Amino acid sequence: MSPALRSSSAGVVIGHAPKVLHVSPWFMPARSYRGVTEAVYRLCLAIARLGWEVRALTTDANGRAEVLPINTSHEHAASAGFEIRYCGRVMPHSVAPGLLRHLIPYVRWADVVHLTSIYSFPTIPTLIACRLLGRPLVWSPRGELHDWNGDARTYAKYPWELICRLAMPRNTLMHVTSDRERDESLARFGRLRVLNVPNGITVPADAARAAGDGVLRLGYIGRLDPRSGIENLVTACSNLIAAGMPVRLCVAGDGDPAYEAKLRAKIAMPELAAKVELQGPVSGAAKRRFFAETDILVALSHSDKPMSVVADALARGVAVLARKGTVWARVDEVGCGRCVDDNDPESLARTIREMAQAPLGEMGRRGRQWIVDEFSWARIARDMSDTYSAMIDGRISQSEAASESSFASSLNSH
Repeated sequence: MSPALRSSSAGVVIGHAPKVLHVSPWFMPARSYRGVTEAVYRLCLAIARLGWEVRALTTDANGRAEVLPINTSHEHAASAGFEIRYCGRVMPHSVAPGLLRHLIPYVRWADVVHLTSIYSFPTIPTLIACRLLGRPLVWSPRGELHDWNGDARTYAKYPWELICRLAMPRNTLMHVTSDRERDESLARFGRLRVLNVPNGITVPADAARAAGDGVLRLGYIGRLDPRSGIENLVTACSNLIAAGMPVRLCVAGDGDPAYEAKLRAKIAMPELAAKVELQGPVSGAAKRRFFAETDILVALSHSDKPMSVVADALARGVAVLARKGTVWARVDEVGCGRCVDDNDPESLARTIREMAQAPLGEMGRRGRQWIVDEFSWARIARDMSDTYSAMIDGRISQSEAASESSFASSLNSH
């Protein structure tokens, strides 16, 4: 059926371009939230290019302490068919009372609503609005359901999740980006229908690599956080250096000052001082240079936040060492890197040593081709467009079991 002519769940033909509302606690250009804001923004752009009318309702939050320098009195046109309404944040993160004033009119306007985030100010009001107005809902946790042993807030989340389960509309589909996130969603929200669609990737035209000098160049880029496993990576490098292996590690990013100070103290040891560098945040040309001078990107976070940095590395022809249970668990199968179950220093050192004996250049070329073939934004947008249409048309039975296969069968049978 044409994008401009679809059936509603009640069987009434919608004679206009289908409309999707994205509700998110933060939005581009809020770089403090890193790859998640980029992913939501790129999805909206790509969906609009398919002929959908897209609106985003969000806040001007840019981390805990900053707000975006954006006028919140009107909508902003991002592209043809895509407009964004920012609401003023009055408390840390995403508490924006003005968003509540716009929520009901925007949800009423939409044919389908796509909500991002679990533990944020807009979440419960959006669930209630969709339930009251009978709008189908696609809900993206974006990694927030992952329980990490070091997170003291885990038990405080249970009452919030209970309210969410009571408030969400029956016609809800959880959109996840990895098998692990799917399992976590089902464990926390019961028999909820789930669809696994990864983030899309913008593939750079130039993937030039800088020639090395015989030293294995390891790289980490992202937030400096205990969840990232950086300390274990530094210890693994120390073990490799002690064993006589020529290796360097560049850590790019920033984070909690206390944790960064702890890392600096660790790498100040004589055997590491000349081999491990904390580079600080990188962007633009510095980021491109970081990837060009990296042989293996290491991404081993305890958290299952969407790891766009892995996508960036693969798109630039860099082999990766990732963790199983994420969307990148197929790097072993594709032959563009390795995945590990654990990120303890011994396992990391062993895997890095094995990768150093492999043809890393060929790994990088396979990874780049994989990204081109399966993760372009055009491809991801088509999958999400089909999902939205199935929700609007009622092609997903509300009594369906929570499984990707049942959802896929529902799409394919119509």
